[in-house]
Parts: sequence; structure tokens; C-alpha cells
Amino acid sequence: GANEQGFDFNILNDLAESIKKISSKSIKVSIVLGGGNFIRGSSFSNGVVDRVTSDYMGMLGTVINSLALQSNLEKIGVPSRVMTAISINRVAEPYIKNKATRHLQKGRVVIFGSGTGNPFFSTDTAAVLRASEMKCDVIFKATKVDGIYDSDPVSNINAKKFNNISFDDVIKNNLKIMDTASISLSKENKISIIVFSLLEENSLIKICEGKGSFTLINWGDYEF
Repeated sequence: GANEQGFDFNILNDLAESIKKISSKSIKVSIVLGGGNFIRGSSFSNGVVDRVTSDYMGMLGTVINSLALQSNLEKIGVPSRVMTAISINRVAEPYIKNKATRHLQKGRVVIFGSGTGNPFFSTDTAAVLRASEMKCDVIFKATKVDGIYDSDPVSNINAKKFNNISFDDVIKNNLKIMDTASISLSKENKISIIVFSLLEENSLIKICEGKGSFTLINWGDYEF
């Protein structure tokens, strides 16, 4: 939300309620959360704290977010599990692919924390990796803008929005909505990406109904 750090509870509540409605339609939902509202490992490394340590600190931030979302989901009656790539057994299950798959089959929402568990890899890459392992049909990439533009829509009111764009064009035009590794991995595993704004109320529900504002990243010949 508007906070530089910490939580925006209105957005957290809206997200949980949206996930509840989606799950009620028998759609299997798995989630990868970032930790930028607490710390971004790549930008925190400044010569005082080394990059590897700062990345691990960022991973812990994602676990805090995962626990907050899980708590909110459980409160409104949505069974969920947090699984982490680094071992934090007191608060979350270790990530095991087959166990995560069974959780999804039983109708639970699975929240993947701590990224890939490795420094130098973004949570975008973690999202595509987990989506590939869980055999997801589509990735929803939540941001602060309602899709991909050819320039920053905040600073340029004439920025052009793409409704559909190919993986290759995202990479070729250096549209930094996600890092190149995650875009390439998504293309390789044939998983489309929908980029949308989390700040718009009920945005997740609208997109699942084919409405709302978003950008679809795919092979250039497919419409949502």
C-alpha cells in the first residue's frame, strides 16, 4: 500500500477475501510473496551488509508476509499452509514438492515463503519455479500498476499500456516488470503471466471473471 514498510491491512484483508472467493470456485491457489515491504536484499547490500546476508534477510521478510496472509486466511475459514525453502520448523513446513501438491489437492491454499532459498534469485523467479513445479495454468503477478506500459505511467501520463505482449518483447524491450530469468523460465514452461494492480479493490476477482485491467504475457497469439 502507501506504507514504505510494514503492512497495509486493508489490502491484506482484500487479498484474503479475494482468495477465499477464488478458492470457493474449486480453483487451486498457490502463492509466492515478496518481502520488499520490509527489506529488498538486492538494494540493502551496501558494503556494510554483504549481498548474501541481505538476501537471506529479504527471505525472512517474505516469511513474515506469508504468516500474516495465512493468519488472515485461516481467520476467514480458508485452510492454508506456509511452506518455506529455508528451514523454520517452528512456524512453517519445509517445502517438499509432493507434500505441497497434496495440500493443493485437498483444497488448501499453499503459501511459499523464503523465495527459492538461495541468494541472488528474486521472488519473481521463485514464483515461476513454484508455478512450474505445481503445474499451474497461469501466474498472476501483482504490482502497483494495472499492467505493463512502455514507460513509467506514474511519471509519464502518455505511457502506452500493453493489453497483450509476448515473452520475447518483454525481454527485447527491457520492460522490467519481472527479471529476465523469471520471464525466460515462464516462457520455457509455457505458463502465461497476468500483470495486474493489487491496489485496486477486488482486482483478483475481476480478472478471474475476465474483467478488470491487466496485461497478459504469453506467446503473442493468445487472449485471456
